[in-house]
Amino acid sequence: MNNPPAFPYFGHTGWSQSAGMTLRDYFAAKAIQGICASGPALEWSNDRLAAEAYAMADKMLAARENK
Repeated sequence: MNNPPAFPYFGHTGWSQSAGMTLRDYFAAKAIQGICASGPALEWSNDRLAAEAYAMADKMLAARENK
């Protein structure tokens, strides 16, 4: 799975591949935000919330590879 940096930048040596937030982490953060806003997440454990968010992030990364 291709998991590039979420916020690469072009510096004096070219594109940065810094060790910051990955695209998977960014997608998971957005997914958990939506899950929590939808209501049912209030009944879920933190472990389930995280698992669901990363499962969705993995699907989004896979969809990018199949475009």
